[in-house]
Amino acid sequence: MSTIRIVQGTGEAPTAMAAYDAALAAAGVENYNLVSVSSVIPADVPVEDVGTAPELGPAGERLTVVEACATTAGPGQVSAALAWSRADDSGPGLFYEVAGETDPEDVENRVRKGLAAGQDLREWSFGEPRVAVEHSQAEPGVYITSLVLAVYGESEPIC
Repeated sequence: MSTIRIVQGTGEAPTAMAAYDAALAAAGVENYNLVSVSSVIPADVPVEDVGTAPELGPAGERLTVVEACATTAGPGQVSAALAWSRADDSGPGLFYEVAGETDPEDVENRVRKGLAAGQDLREWSFGEPRVAVEHSQAEPGVYITSLVLAVYGESEPIC
């Protein structure tokens, strides 16, 4: 059985792409090709909030993720939030993600509302939601990225 790991990070650099790469490094997933998926949690797959990813396979492989990510040039701020909830301890569930040039309270409020709307579309009996938030302030002249990812399992060969 695979595990979905919640990881997060912030990166600062002289360009937007370099800041994104630095945030991926802070989350422990900088050496993978990320493939974004929609936000459904499969049944019987554990979700662990780990902060930084462990080794997930060889560099250059594909890694499946749900991603909340925001980048800005300083001065400014960015926040990213990922919320999740399951039908029960091992049932299916949902991730919802929100990110933007705003404060952490705003993204947390919006991601909770989004998750609640997604729950209303399904006939599952959901448990309490969990939320991970990453926030950062950019100084003038630099870019900053904040991200939170749900990383599905281990990496897989890309070709």
